[in-house]
Amino acid sequence: MSLTGGNRNDVTQLLPLLDKIPAVAGAVGRPRRRPDMLFADRGYDHDKYRRLLRQRGIRPAIAERGQPHGTGLGTFRWVVERTIAWLHGFRRLRIRWERRDDIHEAFLGLAVCLITHRHVQRLC
Repeated sequence: MSLTGGNRNDVTQLLPLLDKIPAVAGAVGRPRRRPDMLFADRGYDHDKYRRLLRQRGIRPAIAERGQPHGTGLGTFRWVVERTIAWLHGFRRLRIRWERRDDIHEAFLGLAVCLITHRHVQRLC
């Protein structure tokens, strides 16, 4: 995982994120190291990134600017927005005060544990 400043475009971290995907065991043979397809919203709509994904053998499914949805991309965006809202419920994560990445990641991990614990309590 790589931490970046709050005002950086997500698209700048697309390729480093793909490089850090761990091997996934599945069928017999060599473990998979890359996805078959990448779904992304309009923020990633650029020919450069489509070309780089194809060079890596990944089929891009990126929504195009100015076109109606139609593909269903963005249908589950509220899940991400909701999760970010839950994390912003923790004051230390709303604004990043820590200069050290390891401390920020520790608070992030603690927040995820607390959120998960709350949801498990509701189920029991």
